[in-house]
Amino acid sequence: MIFGKERIIRDEILLLGKKLYDLRLVTARSGNLSARLDDSHVLVTATGTSLGALHGEDIIKVDLSDEADMKNSRLTSEFPLHSLVYKNFPARVVIHCHPALVNAYFSVYSEIKALTFETRLFVGNVPVVAQDTPNITKPELVIDALKNSNIIVVKNHGVVSVGEKFIEALYLIEMLEEAVKTASVARLFKKDILDGIDTELKASLSADKTHLIFSREHIQAIVDLVNKDEFIARKGAELDLTLKLAITMSGSDTSYKFNFEKGRITKLEFDDDAPFVISAPIDIWEAVFLGKIEPFVATTQGKMKLKGEIGKLSRWFVPFSRLFEIFKQVKIK
Repeated sequence: MIFGKERIIRDEILLLGKKLYDLRLVTARSGNLSARLDDSHVLVTATGTSLGALHGEDIIKVDLSDEADMKNSRLTSEFPLHSLVYKNFPARVVIHCHPALVNAYFSVYSEIKALTFETRLFVGNVPVVAQDTPNITKPELVIDALKNSNIIVVKNHGVVSVGEKFIEALYLIEMLEEAVKTASVARLFKKDILDGIDTELKASLSADKTHLIFSREHIQAIVDLVNKDEFIARKGAELDLTLKLAITMSGSDTSYKFNFEKGRITKLEFDDDAPFVISAPIDIWEAVFLGKIEPFVATTQGKMKLKGEIGKLSRWFVPFSRLFEIFKQVKIK
């Protein structure tokens, strides 16, 4: 008999498999699930099983430090991906499934058309990983993409979603599927709605000028662009964008505090004494400044930490979205 934590997680896998099947996010014998038990052990669904009709024996316990366990013939062919996730991230669960609408959409388009605030806040610009085979034979590409988002699309194959809990990973899949439905229906009303998917011209300060990431010159260049932006000025006045927001690099004493008054940054200070503080390690900030991840999404997915309530920041979602677009306009080195 199996008791305690392992029994609970096994039951969660059984329930989740049926839910994925009922939602038509998997069909037949597609997809696989796993969960971390401890630093060395994970539970994973066996190869050839139907997630909609799982039994206890369809869930395998694997010791990541035991080579014999890693060669178990019943392991799914996607297990190298699952094991790499647990070796590279603190995630406790992995869902890999094949949503039909998501697969159809990303077989044609390379990025999601975000038509709702929920899509932009929780899903963002989902990374798409190229795929040339029926199985994920280059899991390192998926791992690299997961550094920027907790959900990624494997082109012509499906999605991989990770999280602290199964429900968190499932919600991301459901929201992406809903985003695709919304974009698809919108196209019925406006035929060209998906043409030229929200590609903004990326202005630069000069043809070759770059700034050291998170240097004073880098942040000052952003401030200068923000204060010249007519859209932020208009929306900032309309929504009374007046607050102090600090950004800081984890593991260092480098911080910048933006003092906003009706959308204009009236002062740039060098501390984190503010009601709202966004912090992240250097690799996440680099992804933000390169446009690979949106700060709102990184915050809701836990890749960036926020001191303060995101709900209070949400009233300024529109001007802040523009602010984050400006982040990408200043070239970094």
